[in-house]
Amino acid sequence: MLGRDARRRFVLVAVLALAACAAPPRSSRTGPLASASRVAPPRPTDERTRWKETASRVRITRDDWGIAHVVGPTDADAVFGMIYAQAEDDFPRIETNYLNALGRLAEAEGEKAIIQDLRMKLFIDPDDLKRRYDTSPAWLKSLMNAWADGLDFFLATHDAKPRVLTRFEPWMALAFTEGSIGGDIERIALRDLEAFYDAKSDAPRTSNAPRFEEPSGSNGIAIAPAKTANGHALLLINPHTSFFFRSELHVTSGEGLDAYGAATWGQFFIYQGFNAHAGWMHTSTGVDVVDEYAETVTWKDGRPFYKSGSEERSVIVSTITVPFKRESGELGQKSFTVYRTHHGPIVRAPKGRDGAWISVALMHKPVEALTQSFLRTKVRDLDAFMAVGELGANSSNNTIFADDKGGIAHLLPQFVPKRDDQFDFTRPVDGADPRTDWQGLHRASELPGVVRPASGWVMNTNNWPYSAAGSSSPKREPFPRYVDTAGENARGVHATSLLANANGMTLESLVKAAYDPYLPAFARLVPLLVDAYDRARDRDVRAKLAEPMAVLRSWDFAWSTESIATSLAVFWGEALVKEAARDLDAERAKIADGYEHLATRTTPAQKLQALVRACARLHDDFGTWRTPWGEINRYQRINGDLVQPFSDARPSTPIPFTSGQWGSLASFGARAYEGTRRYYGTSGNSFVAAVEFGDRVRAVAVSVGGASGHAASRHFDDQVARYARGELRAVYFHPDERKGHIEREYHPGE
Repeated sequence: MLGRDARRRFVLVAVLALAACAAPPRSSRTGPLASASRVAPPRPTDERTRWKETASRVRITRDDWGIAHVVGPTDADAVFGMIYAQAEDDFPRIETNYLNALGRLAEAEGEKAIIQDLRMKLFIDPDDLKRRYDTSPAWLKSLMNAWADGLDFFLATHDAKPRVLTRFEPWMALAFTEGSIGGDIERIALRDLEAFYDAKSDAPRTSNAPRFEEPSGSNGIAIAPAKTANGHALLLINPHTSFFFRSELHVTSGEGLDAYGAATWGQFFIYQGFNAHAGWMHTSTGVDVVDEYAETVTWKDGRPFYKSGSEERSVIVSTITVPFKRESGELGQKSFTVYRTHHGPIVRAPKGRDGAWISVALMHKPVEALTQSFLRTKVRDLDAFMAVGELGANSSNNTIFADDKGGIAHLLPQFVPKRDDQFDFTRPVDGADPRTDWQGLHRASELPGVVRPASGWVMNTNNWPYSAAGSSSPKREPFPRYVDTAGENARGVHATSLLANANGMTLESLVKAAYDPYLPAFARLVPLLVDAYDRARDRDVRAKLAEPMAVLRSWDFAWSTESIATSLAVFWGEALVKEAARDLDAERAKIADGYEHLATRTTPAQKLQALVRACARLHDDFGTWRTPWGEINRYQRINGDLVQPFSDARPSTPIPFTSGQWGSLASFGARAYEGTRRYYGTSGNSFVAAVEFGDRVRAVAVSVGGASGHAASRHFDDQVARYARGELRAVYFHPDERKGHIEREYHPGE
């Protein structure tokens, strides 16, 4: 009998074999996994004829929330319609994503984006992607062809006014193959890159000054049938991204595709979502999958060499040219001589070019990544999902998974290089020592994932895996240090407290848990402030803080729009962060453990003075420290601009939940902007869905703002009130659920 790993490998082989072959008639296809897509018939050479023929086979239904439900006979047809519908909703975000992914942003935004483009071009080479496209399996090429056709058909039928990309080519899909907040490449600091490669630049290197930043990432929770009222697995999908980062839609084909959820603008797969049998929620991982190497470089006869063990190797030298838009509107270009070793490109030199050069190693498997991203949307159960993961092309995300067979799991990335754990890979390691080189990839069974736990639940909040399933969580000791660099965080503590004794869970109670208002960071910090106040001898401070302290002393540590205590606590916490930052080890500090640092590394006097400053700031900005949180914390979207303007004089909506750094599971990353006193959110809860996998899948969801990026559309902001209340709407997954809720049905181009 095959073991589970062997079965998964068998399933993967079967999936890929089916994907490579023409599909048999639908009536004969009864296996657990449908093929990825049949080989497309010959494409008409006249592109307009081809586009129109494809469009005639595709139907788009817009429900009464403006969400697109796309249906096509083949996967390729469905992809055509899916990307066309996305472009209808927000083409500028699609174009910007690909300008960034292709290293062409400076062609639209000018010189300020040159270094950002250089960073991308260190890894993304159009000629390389074209070769990879040419050698891709036929079924995947058919999807990429359909993707390009869908976008080009949109541009041909709409006055979209693209900034740069007037035409899309199929190979471009390989430049942007996974839908997370920021790919691995974006971990490279632009200032350091500019300081190394632009001799004329006066850009400072990345500062080591400590700071706390708004946490990014997501929440995912899966509940096994034994813990639910109806005996059905449940899944919470709660990405915390920059707002308007993804499109909510539903895509269906006659080849087994039937996926609903959030797709990053411009991509042809549902990144976080579900189908009729299974669901997947990705959360940014704390696994170390990007490493830096300190290279010992010497020069001989004008050529650079670097040490590798007992030998000297030639540094690979090449030229990258970055086009950019001049102020006149004409196109200029800037060329850079760039360097790389067998580890990867050189990205910085902390002590200047005479010191060690730092190279970076990261995953670059575009074909495998795109294959994995698409195929996992068609799986029917946990084993099939893990089989697709054998492609080893997800480096940036954990996954919380649930299916209608009752399977749940917390999985780590499938691209995790094996390393010698005696070295600290959170810092640059010695590139001359061969023992620091990557030694292949870990198998899933070698990582601290959790599959079908006895506890009956799994969760991840971008925290470590060692609390993922309560008493069924993996132990820390057997695993190398590099499989976790995140540690625990306040949202993880919060989620654990809600799930540890949960029983009889329903879709409704899962949503309630996702919006639980408790703030564990302040439950830890405020009692210390109370103690500091009670022990204080300064009569002036005691008198000044008597009333605010009375409010905080009686607070239940729960956010709400009416809560004055929440306003006091957040402004106090922010003031305390500034105090703590003065002696915080920047290289080791993380948001995950930030509030514990505030608790233990600030003095009673600092805690009290921070509250004095918080009260003064509230008074200066809002007229009184007795300001309810909803008067401060607001949602506002004035127009469809990529970078939002904000104004206290324009309408906005109060939001009750806070930043995730204080432990709120529902996260709203907000701050004041130039010219504003109120806080306006730009990140956090962007799409929230809860799914029940019964005999018939049932789901509820809400997106920040609405489905459309067009300010004139009624779907630009029709979900704002529900978003603020945490009131999720019914998802119309099944055709009969859309009856009475259809706004429009049409073919692309109509």
